[in-house]
Amino acid sequence: MLVIGIAGGSGSGKTTVVRKIVKALPKDSVAIITQDSYYYDNGDLSPEEKLKINFDHPKSIEWPLLIKHLHQLQRGESIEMPIYSYVTCARARETQLVKPRPVIIVEGILIMTQPEMRKLLDIKLFVSTDSDERLMRIIRRDIQERGRNYEDAMSHYSKFVKPMHQQFIEPTKMFADVIIPEGGNNLVAIDMVVSRIKLNLDQTVGQPSNS
Repeated sequence: MLVIGIAGGSGSGKTTVVRKIVKALPKDSVAIITQDSYYYDNGDLSPEEKLKINFDHPKSIEWPLLIKHLHQLQRGESIEMPIYSYVTCARARETQLVKPRPVIIVEGILIMTQPEMRKLLDIKLFVSTDSDERLMRIIRRDIQERGRNYEDAMSHYSKFVKPMHQQFIEPTKMFADVIIPEGGNNLVAIDMVVSRIKLNLDQTVGQPSNS
């Protein structure tokens, strides 16, 4: 099993990179764990309190559960991944079944801030995109998907996203094995990563079993 971590700033294009990697690999060979699924449940907060949630701080994530689930997948066990809503700031009662696959992708802005997480990642990727481009994507996403208006989106970016990116996310670039500039538009970098993944998988398959 190969575990790949894909980090990078909010709006950098991580999801596009994940989608293109999955598309280039054999069908049903990849399982995806999204960091965003592991935000703590804050559904009981008032609307005013929900606006103050800092989704870009490492403390907003239930890391013990995410790491536990990753260990379970590595042992060949399926997991029930939480389903989180940015609109309600709560976890749904339902969960998403994730089965173990030859490739596990863990995707999220903060995944390389945690030393214990980094130890579990065989390949660490950092998607790097111009800050102005990320800002435009973040505003568009917040309005279309997260129920914010333009003013709220700008305020949230200035108060939380930008300073947290500078403090926590950008510094984790130093831990990356590969930096992918311009996200999903960098087909050369993605092709190189896919080739490396296929090589690793071939080597794993070719190794004798220890059992």
